[in-house]
Amino acid sequence: MTSPARFTLEQLRGFVAVAEEAHFGRAAARLRITQPPLSRQVQKLERSLEVELLVRTPRAVLLTPAGEAFLPEARRMLSLADAAPAAARNAALGTAGRLRVGFTAISALTVLGTWIRVIGEELPEVELTLTELVTREQIDALLAGEIHVGLARGVPASELLSARRVHAESLVLACPRGHALAGLGRPPQLAEIAAHDIVTYAPVAARYLHELVISTFHGVGAQPRYVQQVGQVHSLLALVDAGLGVGLVPRSASALHLPNLTFTEVDGLCPDIVETHCVWRTEHDNPALDALLRLTLPPAP
Repeated sequence: MTSPARFTLEQLRGFVAVAEEAHFGRAAARLRITQPPLSRQVQKLERSLEVELLVRTPRAVLLTPAGEAFLPEARRMLSLADAAPAAARNAALGTAGRLRVGFTAISALTVLGTWIRVIGEELPEVELTLTELVTREQIDALLAGEIHVGLARGVPASELLSARRVHAESLVLACPRGHALAGLGRPPQLAEIAAHDIVTYAPVAARYLHELVISTFHGVGAQPRYVQQVGQVHSLLALVDAGLGVGLVPRSASALHLPNLTFTEVDGLCPDIVETHCVWRTEHDNPALDALLRLTLPPAP
């Protein structure tokens, strides 16, 4: 079995210089060394590879077939060696590396777009992977190390996870076009909404919004008639568009246009009750994540 070749970067640089200059003297001047050490570097490289790379002629130094084949590989190895220190420094600073981001469907309409622009402009060497997950799935993925950071709602308290609010918005009412609540000429009250069929959120798949809607109606003593439960906001909008009822959705969802859908304000609702949090593992070793948090998170209160 042939032993692996052992050579140095200096030997590679010497060989490439001679091959490109076709002359030992000019190559030595280019490398700012004398000719004898350059000749020894090339000879050591040839002994290591067990092939002849160069042939001297009266007019020039020529490449052998082995030298022709080895030259592009030598250039590639030198290029990688030159780039490696910068890559290591960028990774340590967080300007290069990898970020796996989990997000909910509605956060894609608000915070996620800003993150994508920041990463593209400020961290262009960071490889970004995006995965749509509901909050419960994001928490599981964070704890399993499958994602680095998430955009989630209703993040549970945990010593393993850190979270910061990054967005807040109100709820609005989604109605089919021509619905009585859309034609009042004023924002309907919650008690008025509760008198109609309501599409709402599933208690497990969309726990945060499910509990938020229940508490919102409960706060005014209303007894809604829920006709369907779904796990995603865009699914709720599709059912409202089909005429199954009305539904409370985050304001950002009004950017999703369907042919039979309209949105209206709700009288008496508290503003900024729908929150999105950035959540990540408190103990982590990803400089790219630190860079993203530094660039995007609001100052700590």
